[in-house]
Amino acid sequence: MNALHKEMKDYGFTILGFPSNQFGKQEPGDNHEILASLKHVRPGNGFVPNFLLFQRGDVNGDTEQGVYTFLKVNFCHPSDDCCCHPSVQRMNDIKWNFEKFLVGPDGKPVMRWFPRVTVSEVRMDIIKYFNQLFSQSTQQNID
Repeated sequence: MNALHKEMKDYGFTILGFPSNQFGKQEPGDNHEILASLKHVRPGNGFVPNFLLFQRGDVNGDTEQGVYTFLKVNFCHPSDDCCCHPSVQRMNDIKWNFEKFLVGPDGKPVMRWFPRVTVSEVRMDIIKYFNQLFSQSTQQNID
């Protein structure tokens, strides 16, 4: 994700990270411990995100963050064969860590990817989306 953010940031693209402890208790520490955990434990090897990382919060359920309520209202869960976590109770809930969403410059959700989709696939989809935006903008300027 760091490489994708670095490559695309000059086009107005940014990545926002939302840690959650709802899946396998993978973020058990306090908010101030998350960056150290990323750097030294998982993924480790000195990793430091170059994108904005929010405080840990829930992505499903009664205490889910509002951004996830908004995103999930606009998307069904993409079909895939990943296992569902016991905390998943609604069809459009986040099924596992690392689901990704693309939100357009107008604030409207555009795409949703399940966790097993590679960053290179996400990158290709984003480039296609940017190309569509550019084509529409160019066409509007011509008209």
